[in-house]
Amino acid sequence: MDTISILGCGWLGLPLGRHLVKKGYRVKGATTTPDKLETIEEAGVEPYMIKLDPDPMGDPEDFFESDIIFVNVPPPRGRDDAAAFHQRQMEVVGAAMTADWVLFASSTGVYPDADRSVEEDDLPPGGPATYDGPRRDTGEILETVEGMWWTHEAAATILRFGGLYGPDRHPGRFLAGRSGLSRPSAPVNLIHLDDCIGVVASVLDRNARGRVFNAVADRHPSRRETYIRAARSLGLEPPDFDLDDTRGGKSIRNDRVRSLLGYTFDHPDPSNL
Repeated sequence: MDTISILGCGWLGLPLGRHLVKKGYRVKGATTTPDKLETIEEAGVEPYMIKLDPDPMGDPEDFFESDIIFVNVPPPRGRDDAAAFHQRQMEVVGAAMTADWVLFASSTGVYPDADRSVEEDDLPPGGPATYDGPRRDTGEILETVEGMWWTHEAAATILRFGGLYGPDRHPGRFLAGRSGLSRPSAPVNLIHLDDCIGVVASVLDRNARGRVFNAVADRHPSRRETYIRAARSLGLEPPDFDLDDTRGGKSIRNDRVRSLLGYTFDHPDPSNL
């Protein structure tokens, strides 16, 4: 089996690595936290201590020597130069790796927000989008980095993950007890950790190179329905929404994951907790 390097062996990367080891891959996992090295090794993953600042710091050794690399490094927070810094991080990885296939963990935040259904072709890697709308700075940064990977000499698969939930990230805690929250009727675009792993594994199984996938659950219940129900399931005070706010939001379609990968979601409805 191939060797896979997971750059960012944390909440998603570690269980993904454990799953891939069971499937027979040789897996290398990089963390920025020394205390996690033993946990990574116990999962059967070869541990590495690497920090991109923006050049690799630590002891990368042969981490970047692999057949496939899964890049799971989000843009930094709280930096005035976040865009340039993150792009440099990715350029450094692109120059150091020997892999001929990169799986890049992006986000549905790359899409502008609008009251409409959205699919992958609405924003080709590097843009521009087929429609207008506001978005966060991180979405703009990720769009730029997607374009960089898309034109890299290695084959690229872009995975646009929705909001992540699962162990230690229960939606009931996201907004519990808060009041006056906006956009109660806006759809949510979430994905459970189990399905994050399942989608990545399916991409590898199908050798789905040169593709962009929206990795989100099938159903898109409203923010109000989702977070009130989730908070109550934990016995927490449910959030309160401004019902006078009638604004909607984007609903991310996952048709390509289901059709091209043949993937069936284990958690198709994020409000069913």
